[in-house]
Amino acid sequence: MEELWSSPSPRSVREVHAALIRDRDLAYTTVMTVLDRLAKKGLVIRKSAGRAYLYSAVQTREEMVAEVMHDALDGSEQDRTAALVAFVDRVTPEEAATMRDALSRLEAKNPTPQS
Repeated sequence: MEELWSSPSPRSVREVHAALIRDRDLAYTTVMTVLDRLAKKGLVIRKSAGRAYLYSAVQTREEMVAEVMHDALDGSEQDRTAALVAFVDRVTPEEAATMRDALSRLEAKNPTPQS
């Protein structure tokens, strides 16, 4: 996924394989199988380009991480609250400021009704 996210355009198996083998020993067929499975799961789009396929990510890295986080928090209200508190306990001051800004923007878009 990192290789697809870092590319401004769709990439072939050959291109992804060439980028990945710089850091580790991977078979071409392994990369092809993984990209095929990601396409079947709907995480990447596969388009035919002659005799090859070109792959691109369906979501940005940030969108995918947010979806994974949301899925992980899916559960009872108590579990969700505990998980959020545990997460917040681990953020840096800069990340906390970013979260406060995001919450302020959300509250400005969706003000809570006065009682």
